Amino acid sequence: MHVPLMSEMAIRGESPEILFWVGCAGSFDQRAQKISMAFATILNKIGIKYAILGKEEMCTGDPVRRAGNEFLFQMMAYQNIQVLNQYKIRKIVTACPHCFNILKNEYPSLGGDYEVIHHTVFLQHLIDEGKIKMKEGGAFKGRRITYHDSCYLGRGNNIYEAPRKVLEALDAELVEMKRCGSKGMCCGAGGAQMFKEEEKGDTRINWERTGEAIETGSSVIASACPFCNTMLTDGVKNHEKEDQVQVLDIAELVAASMA
Repeated sequence: MHVPLMSEMAIRGESPEILFWVGCAGSFDQRAQKISMAFATILNKIGIKYAILGKEEMCTGDPVRRAGNEFLFQMMAYQNIQVLNQYKIRKIVTACPHCFNILKNEYPSLGGDYEVIHHTVFLQHLIDEGKIKMKEGGAFKGRRITYHDSCYLGRGNNIYEAPRKVLEALDAELVEMKRCGSKGMCCGAGGAQMFKEEEKGDTRINWERTGEAIETGSSVIASACPFCNTMLTDGVKNHEKEDQVQVLDIAELVAASMA
């Protein structure tokens, strides 16, 4: 698929409506690449002028800052800010809550001031404006779906409604887990835990969280974070429910349901 690069657009003297910040997971993880492709498919279909940085995009530095390496974080952040400011980027949309949180809340103090939107909020606006229309009797109509709140999206940035409104537009049955919203449970990957072995305990966090999702009787666990997606997918395998339960990002659900 053709995804426009910011460098190509700049050569033509054009500027995008939004910069799609892909993130490390969305770029390199085979599963998360499908989320990036689903979101790009939506943007292409509705004709939004967007671009990605491609090889000019570096990790935001979120995992290294969480792991305590402030020096490396600032090096990475300054490099990204230099690139973004050089292109005069004002509006960024990302499918990763970790990228969203750090770009929105932690880059401004280093000179990187942008309007940063998570893809669930962006998709909700597009649905509300009538730009995204769903198929009658779409792929998920009537199916039972449960939504897992990403910590960085929910408790970190108070975004609870947008993802749920997008799921309601699918005409599916949204079933909440016992621990949801502001009382939602972490998938086990936050705070750079994604990149290290967990401390010994009775069970793994992602196994317990996936168990709560399976208990709702849902055939789809919807997530809005590539890290959560990885952890929940692993949890579904551990519970041996791969044939009955799918873990899908909200962008994938929308892309599969668009008219």
